[in-house]
Amino acid sequence: MSDDFNMSMRKFLKQVGVTSQQAIEEAVRKDQGSDGKTYKVKAVITIEELGLEHEVSGEIGGQS
Repeated sequence: MSDDFNMSMRKFLKQVGVTSQQAIEEAVRKDQGSDGKTYKVKAVITIEELGLEHEVSGEIGGQS
C-alpha cells in the first residue's frame, strides 16, 4: 500500500474516532441518570466496493 493510501486511511479513522467520541459524549450528557451506567456499543465500517463490513462491539462506561 502506498504512503498516500495509508495517510488517507489514518485521516479517515482519526475523523471516525473524534466525531464518534463527540457524538457519544453528547448523547450521554442528554441521558439523565447516566452516572456509572454502562452502554453496549457497536461500530461498523463498510467499504461496499471491497465487500468489507468490519464490526467492533464492546461496552463503554461504568464506574468513574
